[in-house]
Amino acid sequence: MKIAIIGAGAVGATTAFALAQRDLAGQIVLYDINKKKAEAEALDMMHGSQFLPTNNIVGTDDILATSKSDIIIVTAGATQKVGQTRLDLAQATCNIMKGLLPKLVELSPDSIYIMVANPVDLVTYYSLKITGLTCQKMFGSGTVLDSSRLRTLVADFCKVSVKNVHAYVVGEHGDSEIPLWTSATIAGINLLNWGQIYNREPLTDEIRNEIKKEVINAGYKVIKGKGATNYAIALSCSEIVSAIVHDEKRIMPVSTRLKNYLSISDVCLSVPSILSSKGVDTRVNIPFSSDEEEQLNNSANTLKAAFAKLEL
Repeated sequence: MKIAIIGAGAVGATTAFALAQRDLAGQIVLYDINKKKAEAEALDMMHGSQFLPTNNIVGTDDILATSKSDIIIVTAGATQKVGQTRLDLAQATCNIMKGLLPKLVELSPDSIYIMVANPVDLVTYYSLKITGLTCQKMFGSGTVLDSSRLRTLVADFCKVSVKNVHAYVVGEHGDSEIPLWTSATIAGINLLNWGQIYNREPLTDEIRNEIKKEVINAGYKVIKGKGATNYAIALSCSEIVSAIVHDEKRIMPVSTRLKNYLSISDVCLSVPSILSSKGVDTRVNIPFSSDEEEQLNNSANTLKAAFAKLEL
């Protein structure tokens, strides 16, 4: 398995490290236009190769090195600054994709492409349009990380292991995203009934709204504190890659171009989807309340309006 990571910044380098630790690739190529940065990041990891399952990590500014990759993870994009929303980054990042992706696809036409650069939904939609790749082969990391943030906060409030919380965030990876409280469970028990059944503090509307705000603002908080997010998104990427490499048929909320999903079409949004060795197999129609369905439509309209404003 050959995996290429495009962009050797904080997200790209940490993703390479996460993949190497989990032995998900025989070769990892870390590509960046900054040759010294790419080479140094790879060299730093290779110095610890005695302790890594994967010990073939290459840093380069030669795009030919990505040729015939099985999976390509695109993290390169404009850097999000303090105070910027993900949508503010759209124009600059799409311009980068215009010059980058056709070359990558020419070198690796059969690869599965995982888009990570923000704003991931708009970037994924644009990337699909300019490459002609199928939604099965190209998709965004979406709200996989946001769902992890939600589960972490719920687990902390309910005082249970995060591994026993099952809940999804859907829609935009951004300010209009939606936690699906209706289908959320802890050990099979509906989350909204958890407090009542176990005589604990209930997840009231007020508490759920606070948790939602924390999930939405989590990335901004990290960026304000240290300049970039990298660890959690890298771990999210490694989970997505694992589902593909091991053909896990795992359900994850990745960002794909929808076609008549709850009457929503022609926009990239995150919804629970089955991931296998083929890429995105199927979108899963899980229960939505009428309010959640309305919010998903609003999220779709927000992204469509944002895309329409871009000069591409």
